[in-house]
Amino acid sequence: MNQPHPEIDPKLLEILVCPLTKGPLSYDRAAQELISQQAGLAYPIRDGIPIMLADEARPLDQPKA
Repeated sequence: MNQPHPEIDPKLLEILVCPLTKGPLSYDRAAQELISQQAGLAYPIRDGIPIMLADEARPLDQPKA
């Protein structure tokens, strides 16, 4: 059975920025990732918590595992 993803607080999304570029992030609800177009990275969201570490981010040109 597929569990629904916890929602991210919209106010949190307003203040989060990419830790590398300090640029804006977009929320990909289906993939549960925060996308930084400027850095070309997708930061994972695990159990409703954004993991804002470059080492944990996926390059946008690499498919999601």
